[in-house]
Amino acid sequence: MAQRTIQLDQEKLSCSICLQLLKHPVTIPCGHSYCMDCIKNYWDEKETHSCPQCREIFTPRPVLVKNTMLAELVEDLKKVEHLTASPDHAYPGPGDVACSGRKRKASKSCLMCMAFYCEHHLQPHYNVAPIKRHKLIKATSKLQENICPRHDEVMKIFCRTDQQCVCYLCLMDEHKDHVTVSAAAERAERQKGLGRNRQKFLQRIQEREKDVKMLHRRGEAINLSADKAFRECDKAFKDLISLIEKKSSVGKQKIRSKQKAEQDRVKELQEKIEQEIRDLRRRDAELQQLSLTEDHLHFLKNYSSLSHLSASTNVPTYNNLTLQYFEDVTASVSRTRDKVKALLSDEWPKISVGTTKADILLPQGEPKTRDDFLKYSCQITLDPNTAHTLLSLSDSNRKVTLMSRNQSYPSHPDKFLEWCQVLSREGLTGHCYWEVKCNGTVGVAVAYKDIGRRGTREECGFGLNDKSWSLTVSGSGYEFKHNNISTPIPGPLSSRIGVYLDHRAGTLSFYSITETMNRLHRVQTRFTQPLYVGLWLPQSAGHTAEVCELKKRINIK
Repeated sequence: MAQRTIQLDQEKLSCSICLQLLKHPVTIPCGHSYCMDCIKNYWDEKETHSCPQCREIFTPRPVLVKNTMLAELVEDLKKVEHLTASPDHAYPGPGDVACSGRKRKASKSCLMCMAFYCEHHLQPHYNVAPIKRHKLIKATSKLQENICPRHDEVMKIFCRTDQQCVCYLCLMDEHKDHVTVSAAAERAERQKGLGRNRQKFLQRIQEREKDVKMLHRRGEAINLSADKAFRECDKAFKDLISLIEKKSSVGKQKIRSKQKAEQDRVKELQEKIEQEIRDLRRRDAELQQLSLTEDHLHFLKNYSSLSHLSASTNVPTYNNLTLQYFEDVTASVSRTRDKVKALLSDEWPKISVGTTKADILLPQGEPKTRDDFLKYSCQITLDPNTAHTLLSLSDSNRKVTLMSRNQSYPSHPDKFLEWCQVLSREGLTGHCYWEVKCNGTVGVAVAYKDIGRRGTREECGFGLNDKSWSLTVSGSGYEFKHNNISTPIPGPLSSRIGVYLDHRAGTLSFYSITETMNRLHRVQTRFTQPLYVGLWLPQSAGHTAEVCELKKRINIK
């Protein structure tokens, strides 16, 4: 009752010209009230001054005075509306639907009345018996789309032949021989399909999110690898430059040393010969002087000593050997230069050839059919040196069985001492495919060679560290493990598991094999070492696993 009284007061306190609450209310002589600005503008446009409601004419034009009582009532009403206002009573904003009865925000639409209602005007739909059964929905501006454009009737029928909604008049006309159901029944049927489609969308979203994370990790790996290569290449070239500079300095030093030694030797010989020339000239002068003496005894006495010619200083024959030394050095350095240039020319294309975007970021497409996978099949044998003592190898070391007693294996540093595991002899790189036949609970894994052989389960167990990846196969389903993180894997149960490895692309995929191949899980990472096939069996006797000997076509039983 309080709400209805407030609503009645609001209508009475509204201006009949602007249809809004009175602003600066004035009352004219006939008793009707208006906004001061509204009645002034109304009279300004007219030649006579009359009441817009009762048409009474006033002469002269009345003097307008504010009605203080009405002004106070309007203010009181605004305060009450402010205190009791709710979103359902608010004025419509952008994107909102207006109530059909008043300029209020509509909260519901009636599919029978084909109208919009605010909470106030909606009350009859809750209280009046004939319309209580009407279908109410959240207010929507698309209500008109439910009306047949030809017959102006609500379209409550769905024509499956033409895949469209129709009204009952359309059903009696052009759709009378078509397959039709109620719109509600068709909605219920399609609602089931919607759930399935949403599941597909969510699955696709999860796959793409995994791809985004993979690409993010790949980007980080590229940055780390590029930075490392940059540092190492820079160091290698600096070392090479330093070595060349050192060899250059040593070579030039040897040339200068050889030059100085030969120059000193030549200078020494030159000084000796020049001294010998001076001695010979002195002796020649003495002999000339002796030849002029008239004293025969003096001549005979000194002739023997002055005429004796001493041995000459020996001048070595060079035969251009020294010059040849310098030419040989030059030729040797030139040959070294040519070899370095040739080596760089041969090796440089290996690092300068660009790789494609797909090679860097995205894994190559995996094979599609079983025959495509078999093209990459490889022969796998298990290594007895790695087998736990409770494991028995048979069938040319391709089958492993968990025994109740220890087997007589010789001790070996590669043997798993704590966990019932075994690795293959072969390290895998490139594209590889193999299959494992499981009986009971089996862990099908790949691991690096340096995985722990003794210690905690996190150090040695397949899938419990960053050195191994493992898919556990059991009667209850599948579970993937890596770095001690477990992920339940949905998929059709099968005792035969296919594994595809693209080492270079960093992809590892597991498949369940029945009549078809169903991918269970795919790993995208960066492998830094060759991978070895691993098998794990739980510590209860009787479980077996066998690496299958693959041929071009295999009949799956």
